[in-house]
Formats: sequence, structure tokens, C-alpha cells
Amino acid sequence: MHHILDPELAAVAATLPTADLSDLAAAREAERLVSEYLPVHEPQTPVSVQDVAVPGPSGAGDVRVRVYAPAERSGTLPGLLYLHGGGYVMGSPALIDSPARMLAERAGVIVVAVDYRLAPEHPFPAGLEDSYAALVWAADQGGEHGIDADRLGVLGESAGGGLAAALTMLTRERGGPRLLAQFLDAPTVDDRLNTPSMRTLRDTPVWQSANSPIAWGHYLRGTAEPGAADVPVHAAVARARVEELAGLPPALVVAYQIDPTRDEALDYARQLIQAGVPTDLRHYGKAFHVAHFIPGTAMGSRMIDDRIEAVRRMLEA
Repeated sequence: MHHILDPELAAVAATLPTADLSDLAAAREAERLVSEYLPVHEPQTPVSVQDVAVPGPSGAGDVRVRVYAPAERSGTLPGLLYLHGGGYVMGSPALIDSPARMLAERAGVIVVAVDYRLAPEHPFPAGLEDSYAALVWAADQGGEHGIDADRLGVLGESAGGGLAAALTMLTRERGGPRLLAQFLDAPTVDDRLNTPSMRTLRDTPVWQSANSPIAWGHYLRGTAEPGAADVPVHAAVARARVEELAGLPPALVVAYQIDPTRDEALDYARQLIQAGVPTDLRHYGKAFHVAHFIPGTAMGSRMIDDRIEAVRRMLEA
């Protein structure tokens, strides 16, 4: 199938490596190398970066987080939990270092990037529980880093978007920290893999549909078979009934036209809207999965500007 990409993005797409989760070790190494070569955002105003070990789920040890904060702040600032992508099986805070610095600088928030555990070594619900532990820490002890516990949000990309969406449900059910907003960027939320975009968009940059069943198989290992009726809603929030979504925090959902995960993002935004959740939806035509990671393109810059504006507005930064 021929994909009409933005010319700047198309030029970059030709140089991007193809992920192949059938060889997970090689895919992780390729992702690590990409992380090392991504340009580092140099803030015009200083941003402090600190690694912190926070109490993890019972019996699981500490969770490592990386805290990005405007160095010249006065008073407290909103806190934004940031969950990286990687199909639930790859990634680390290093992958999102530049966008985290940019959010701290331009949105005026304190970013907490979570190094959650990955499948298949640590399948569902390990990554979600790590994310919840980090959120509880941000609310209870983040004040030492300048976080305002009354102004918390969560942002996730790809698989991190799936975790972020599930986290809003989990923290509500547990009576955990109140979240003001959820930012779901190309969220991976549906293990059934039967949307039109997943079926028809095959040879796409960054993320290929052939990887999705592998990723879901690793994430759900020991819990359920992907596509089965007993997959928990906290693992794949697209399975939630509309009434289960009522009362969740306001959302920004982002989707990309040339992306196998496009339709599950659009469908989940519709579910949130039907549930009465205030929801903004951004669909970027002629763009591939999380294309804002590509520096130096006009479309990527527009995506970043849109994100910064939404974070500032929805967290009242």
C-alpha cells in the first residue's frame, strides 16, 4: 500500500531502522543505539536532571525515575508522569530524554520519567504497578522536588500511552492520587488487533503491524492470550465499557494517519467522549507513529508546540 507522507518526514523515514520483535534482543539493542544518537535538547533556561529510586510495588524493589525540573523555579509546579513507549518490551527514560527536557523548560512542569519493568521478563501488571508506585511517590514525596501534588498529570506514548490510560483507571479505583489530565500519544490500548489501520497499514515507519501480536503476547504472558475474552481491562483499556470510563480525567488523545495504532487511538478517544470525559483529539495527516521524535521538521515542531500548549493549559501551569 502506498503511503502519502509529509515530504520532510518521508525523507527521514527512509533512514530509520525497522524494528523486528521476532528477535527481541536485537530490537532492544537497536533501540538503545537509536536512543544514544537522538539529539539532546539544550534548554535556553537551565533544567536540572536527577535520578531517584522510589519505593516500588510490594516485593518488587525500587522503581527508578528521572526527575526533570526547571532549575530557576519559584514555588511548586505541576508534576507530569512520563511513560516511554517501546511496545511494552523495549525503551527506557533515555528514549524520552529530549522531550522530557523540553516539557520541563517550555511547559513549566516537573517531569517524572519512569523506568518501568518490561515484558516478557516482567509481564502485565508489572509495568502498570511500577507506574502507579511512581505516581504515589510524586504525590506523597514529590514536594521535595517542587511538585505540586494537586496538579498532577500523566503522559504516555505508544505502549506508554496504554499504561497511562490504564493508570487513570487504576488510581481512581484505588483512591490514589488525583490526576488532572491524561495525555495519550498513539496509545497502544487494544490487543484484538482488528482495526482497519492495523489490518491494512503494514510497511510503515517506526512501528510495523507485524510487531503488535508479538508485543501483546509478551505483555500478556501468564495472564491471557491476546484477543481472548478474559484479557483484563487494565491491560487493554479499549475493552472498557463506556460507563467504566466515566469520571476519568480530561484527555488529549493523539493519532497519526500512517500508523497501525491509529484507529485504536481514535476509537478510544470516541469511547472517552461518549463517557462524558472532556477529550481533545489531534489527528496528524501524512505522519507516522510518534513522528514528533524526528527533530528538524516543520510538522514535528507543530506537534511539539501542540503538546506544550495542551500540557500548560490542562495542568494550569
